[in-house]
Amino acid sequence: MLLALTALGLTRRRLRTPLGAGLLLVAGTALLVGQVRIDEVRLSPVAELARDGATIRAELTVASAPELRHGRFGDVVRFEATTRSVQGRGRRTASPARVLVLLDLDDGWASRQAGLRSGVEVGARIRVQGRLRPADEPDLAGVLLARGRPQVLAGPGPFARASTSARAAVRRASSDLGDGAAALVPALVDGDESAAGGTEPFTPAFRTAGMTHLLAVSGTNLTLILGAVLLLARWCRVRSWGLAVAGALGVAGFVLLAGPEPSVLRAAAMGTVALAGMGRAGAGRGTRTLGVAVLLLVLADPWLARSVGFALSVAATAGILVLGPPWRDALARWLPRWLAEAVAVPLAAQVACTPVVAAISGQVSLVAVGANIVAAPLVGPATVLGLAGGLVALVSTQAGQLVALPAGWCAHGIIAVAERAAAMPVPALPWSTAPLALALLTLVCLVVALGLASVLVRPGLTVGLVLAVVVVVRAPLPLGSWPPAGWVMVACDVGQGDALVLRVAEHSAVVVDAGPDPALVDDCLRRLEIRSVPVLVISHFHADHVDGVDGVMRGRRVGRLDVSPLAEPPAGAREVERAAERARVPVRQVRLGERTEVGDLRWQVLGPVRTPVPDSGSPPNDASVVLLVETRGVRLLLMGDEEQPSQRDLDRAWPGLRADVLKVAHHGSRNQDEHLVDGLGARVALISVGVDNDYGHPAPRTLDLLTRARMRVLRTDRDGDLAVVVEPGGGLATRGRGKPP
Repeated sequence: MLLALTALGLTRRRLRTPLGAGLLLVAGTALLVGQVRIDEVRLSPVAELARDGATIRAELTVASAPELRHGRFGDVVRFEATTRSVQGRGRRTASPARVLVLLDLDDGWASRQAGLRSGVEVGARIRVQGRLRPADEPDLAGVLLARGRPQVLAGPGPFARASTSARAAVRRASSDLGDGAAALVPALVDGDESAAGGTEPFTPAFRTAGMTHLLAVSGTNLTLILGAVLLLARWCRVRSWGLAVAGALGVAGFVLLAGPEPSVLRAAAMGTVALAGMGRAGAGRGTRTLGVAVLLLVLADPWLARSVGFALSVAATAGILVLGPPWRDALARWLPRWLAEAVAVPLAAQVACTPVVAAISGQVSLVAVGANIVAAPLVGPATVLGLAGGLVALVSTQAGQLVALPAGWCAHGIIAVAERAAAMPVPALPWSTAPLALALLTLVCLVVALGLASVLVRPGLTVGLVLAVVVVVRAPLPLGSWPPAGWVMVACDVGQGDALVLRVAEHSAVVVDAGPDPALVDDCLRRLEIRSVPVLVISHFHADHVDGVDGVMRGRRVGRLDVSPLAEPPAGAREVERAAERARVPVRQVRLGERTEVGDLRWQVLGPVRTPVPDSGSPPNDASVVLLVETRGVRLLLMGDEEQPSQRDLDRAWPGLRADVLKVAHHGSRNQDEHLVDGLGARVALISVGVDNDYGHPAPRTLDLLTRARMRVLRTDRDGDLAVVVEPGGGLATRGRGKPP
């Protein structure tokens, strides 16, 4: 059908040109290939077994590096694999299919470290048993919930082993570079995020400063490494086709070093395109190469069309190729050419990527270009010397550490740039992720792309524009000020989890729950300038409430830790205990009805009314600590993840319960007690929930219930951090950081 539509389009007059015909042919082919791949996955025998929820025994080839993930009911190791053979429901199939494998670390066979070092490496052939479930992603035939320890049938091949050894050598060479640099250098060299993927203190600063591309595998890695290879080849008097061969070997070496995963192959393609655009043929050859690369990548893997990372790579590369040269030439009329290029490249990439970044982060960075310009001279040496140190460490670790030592100095400088940029009063402006707002931002970026060259050619106008941005960054405007004056509580945007901050005094707050990610809660507390936490309350021990505990304690004084009386799940309870031991913070279980006062903040424990709850479908949820907080004349009811049984207990135990603000239970799940919600008389309902979460939160039924109860509903997935504000006259107001007020 798609080919017929393409043929029909070619008969129309306006599409008889080679360009029109080519566009239609490319579009038709891409759609056809995508549909074939979707049908191939959907109709595979493995997908059929997944739809039936079959228990299977399978032989798999590990296709992606195992990752430790903190789930709601315990830690899991997850990776993608390709089936070699699957036996289930009385039949055996050898049909290859891509599946997501989840290994439960609470299954009695592995600790965290064992789970990641149990032979489950890229390229290994393993045998597992478990139950198949349907997958949400169309490129996966199913999700395999594995039982027990996988049996390793064969280790990785020689190329996979070489890749693992090379990355390990880079980590060894960087291990003595000091805090931060030991994690950043491997990320710069080969995108190794095992140390810098979110747990490092500098990660939030990189996110705010628009420098997170340095923490993951990207075209930047390849461009720097390939540039060093070509310079070395030229120094050795290699010319003409020899340089092409050297470049090809450099690309192959990068893929071998970082691992042949989809993100690496994408980065290799985009980095090669960007380097092509720097040659004599300039943007003309580069844009043609970019078009061919995008087409081939989408035809090879149609799922890239849905990837945000792919969109950012293509946008940044296109910006550098199309906008970079004219902006460089405009600046070069009054600046040294090297400086003009150093400014034009990050500026072009930032303008091209701004709409996509705003769509996923809800903000427009004001410091990204400046931070990347300042850090750029340090990135190249850190990357190249880190790689050299890793190669030497293959022979001698001590010699490799000596070679990588200057890379550590550069890495410390990069971290300092990111932290200084993120510490600016207004490093970014909040921007709505609504379609109309994003369309407006795209239009603004298009106007900038078309007209900026005429501005950059004028020194006075350019310097004035830069000074205006500096004034905005250094002197906060009302639009960007955070936290708002008079705030009493902030629900932090930590994704699918809870982290609530109750103001005690300047730089001091009580924190209720810590969310699923230490970096996210630490980032929120930094924005609020919280340095002291008299009490940290953990409502219950699921990962989306406790995994960020280290982030709360990072660089802050914590007085004590109040926890739920039910220590389940055990893994979460142990994690909280270990974090408290490391920080030397006392831990106590709350008691029903107890009252606490810290400064002007007062609260009473209303739940759990009983533990255990025999009729509960999730005992940890129903054992959540419930607090009624009073501050500056405002009453806030903070529900944990209580389900209907404990909500009914709460309603019966505390008749006539009233509150001004409700923190909705369990991220807005459908399990809400209507009588309790209707009787509160609350004016505001806050829902802490992750964007596009897998649980369908908040449920439409719950949103309807809150609307009928005449509550104004605010959600962290749409509004970012949510602040409850007491105005000078005593009125109650709310403010979302994720979009302009």
